[in-house]
Amino acid sequence: MPNVRIRLPRTTLSVRALRRPVPPGQLQRRATPAILALPLVALVAASCMPQPVTPQGREIEHLYNIVFAIALAIFVFVEALIVYAVLRYRRRPSDTSLPVQTHGNNLLEIVWTVVPTVIVVVLFVLSWQTLNSIEKVSAQTDVRIRAVAQRYQWSFEYLSPDGQQVLFTQLAPEMSIPVGTTVHLSLRSPDVIHAFYVPRFLFKRDVVPGVENVFEFSVDEDDAGQSFRGQCAELCGEFHGAMVFTVKALTQADYQAWLQGQIDRASATPAPGGGPGQTTLLISALNIAFDKADLTAPAGQPFTIEFRNDDAGIPHNVEIKDAGGTSVFQGEIFNGTDTRLYAIPALGAGNYTFICTAHPNMTGTLAVQ
Repeated sequence: MPNVRIRLPRTTLSVRALRRPVPPGQLQRRATPAILALPLVALVAASCMPQPVTPQGREIEHLYNIVFAIALAIFVFVEALIVYAVLRYRRRPSDTSLPVQTHGNNLLEIVWTVVPTVIVVVLFVLSWQTLNSIEKVSAQTDVRIRAVAQRYQWSFEYLSPDGQQVLFTQLAPEMSIPVGTTVHLSLRSPDVIHAFYVPRFLFKRDVVPGVENVFEFSVDEDDAGQSFRGQCAELCGEFHGAMVFTVKALTQADYQAWLQGQIDRASATPAPGGGPGQTTLLISALNIAFDKADLTAPAGQPFTIEFRNDDAGIPHNVEIKDAGGTSVFQGEIFNGTDTRLYAIPALGAGNYTFICTAHPNMTGTLAVQ
């Protein structure tokens, strides 16, 4: 093999410059602001957690605060040791050889084994107690609701006290509950895995096909009249972002009045084809498009939309929005091929837009006159 000669370019950087230590005062000035900022950053991050509105959420918050305090203490302790080691054992100009090397320290090894073990055991016991507390389910509750998560919409079935009868179904975007009362919520999915998540509850529960998960909660009485945002927290498909809802907290009196009104309305739902003299509008969906771009309905009168989904295995529905973009009706989302009858309440005169909630590109105009 022939000899190969490699020529390196000259450099003006000296080895002495590389070994030159940073002055102690300058190093301390650099490190001190960062050290002081770390606890502040941690406290700001902790303050971003939503304020819980349920007793179960407060138990979770208490556990979180304990875990956070332990983690913060460990973080500050470790960072302080690192900074101390950097400052105390930094290389000085007079250092010409390696310091004495120490191998092994039985006491330190025992400490760093026992202390983490104790921390893990304590956190395990506290987590177990909190989990058992929030997993408690009463034998009898006044309010029973079944949340059904189906791509890509939530529906809430209000059940009788024994849980055997569906009184009525409330479609998202809202689930109404009374404050100060234990709500028994069961979760069901007919298709894929979803997740029920309300940030102000500090709680998430998966919705698994073939398994009915159950939990209970109660909203504080001081939060009557408030609405809390909820969503599916498990990526379930292309229109996962459409699976949002709100939990509306009502006083006991308001809830009972609302509940009775919903039961009466469900009992008065028009029969297939509409009631006597009632208008029925026919519309279908195929190839992710409505077959009609314009519909006309009478003003001030309820009417029925007979909607047929001809896209096999694809979810569709009909949602009606007013001129300002507010939803005035949202029909059940279902997979094709199938048909649903939507009972539409009386609407004021004007132009409305009807869309498919799962496919917002499917739109049309509803003229109410």
